[in-house]
Amino acid sequence: MQVTVEKLSPVLLELKVEVPAERVRSEVEKAYSALAKTAHIKGFRPGKAPRHVLAHLFSGRVHQDVAQRLVDSTLDMALANNNVQPLSQPSIAPAELVPTDAFLYKARFEVRPEIESVEWEGLLAKRPSIAPSDDMIDAEIQRLRREHSTVQAPDPARPVERGDIVSVVFTLEVDGKKMGPEGQEIETEVGSGEVMKEIEEGLIGLNEGDKKDVEVSFSERHQNADLRGKTGVFHLTAKSVKVRVYPEVDDELAKDAGAESLDGLRESLKNKIGKELIQKASDSVAEQLVIELCKKNAIPVPPSLVDQQAQLTERELIQTARRQGQRIDPNAELRARVRADAEMKVRAGLLMAEIAKQKAITLTEADIEKGYQELAEQTGKNVAKVKAEYRDAKKQEMLRGMILEDKILDVIEAAAKIEQA
Repeated sequence: MQVTVEKLSPVLLELKVEVPAERVRSEVEKAYSALAKTAHIKGFRPGKAPRHVLAHLFSGRVHQDVAQRLVDSTLDMALANNNVQPLSQPSIAPAELVPTDAFLYKARFEVRPEIESVEWEGLLAKRPSIAPSDDMIDAEIQRLRREHSTVQAPDPARPVERGDIVSVVFTLEVDGKKMGPEGQEIETEVGSGEVMKEIEEGLIGLNEGDKKDVEVSFSERHQNADLRGKTGVFHLTAKSVKVRVYPEVDDELAKDAGAESLDGLRESLKNKIGKELIQKASDSVAEQLVIELCKKNAIPVPPSLVDQQAQLTERELIQTARRQGQRIDPNAELRARVRADAEMKVRAGLLMAEIAKQKAITLTEADIEKGYQELAEQTGKNVAKVKAEYRDAKKQEMLRGMILEDKILDVIEAAAKIEQA
């Protein structure tokens, strides 16, 4: 077997494999011998049909089967002998098989680019402030006030205002026809953006029991095809109106939030926000360094890896939106942004793998144990539970990859020029 390797691009190789004529003849003979035992041909007993009759009737199928077997049985050896590791499924272009001649086929596939060196020392980044401000603490206290708030009917009764919680019954009419069930009921906080802006504006000023018709225009890309680009009318009835009552900012609120006093609550929130800011600052620095690393080393990336990463990112975006009760339209603009991000992630992965190789960065059991500890702290679970969740081989591989990436980033950061913002 003769193999010729041709580099079509930094990430694309083509193997030309030639199988000797002797082996081709041998494989063809085996194929016809096996066929003779099973073929049912009128006028001949099983296994007694002459070779020329079999060739006349089945040569096309036999040649195709033999060609496929020759590819299957020689490609892995050709790759191994030439130390080639494909990243994509090889695209095979076989020549026509002639039983008496050598068989030639081409296999084209993507490979990792050869990286001679990586410029990773002295990268620039700015570290955001990690000092919690009074405004940040106040914002957290306001969130706690909302979390511990109650709702009740306004006393005395009054029209709907922004911030009120309204139970509204509605029916949608489009082109004179009712869409969906009649008299559907929802509860919404006016001004929260939970419902269409036109509906929120229409509710303001209504008293309990009041009715109002609100005209709305639906987007050309609305998820309901029957509504796209159309104008509809919502027939609204304000069924009930409630106001949110917030607790005072005092020691009682602090106790409800798990602290002994208001001062203790503020100190606890300061520590909590401080940890979050440290993590955000660390993430920001890492992101900046990855971007700088890719700018300094504009290596080509295999399209198949970019495709895989883009599909993964898009799925994650859609799943996250669904969990939050939202919907993402994967349009051309979004996919272009996702693909650009995927290309950078793939490039960064290839570069960091090369850095790990150059610096002999490997994982130890201590690194993995530390990773479990950090996950436990982040999720609030005990270490044993985290370990149980990561017993799966796929999750184990993902965790090890994350820990190794963090180790490589630590090396890059130690050699970087980082300013305090």
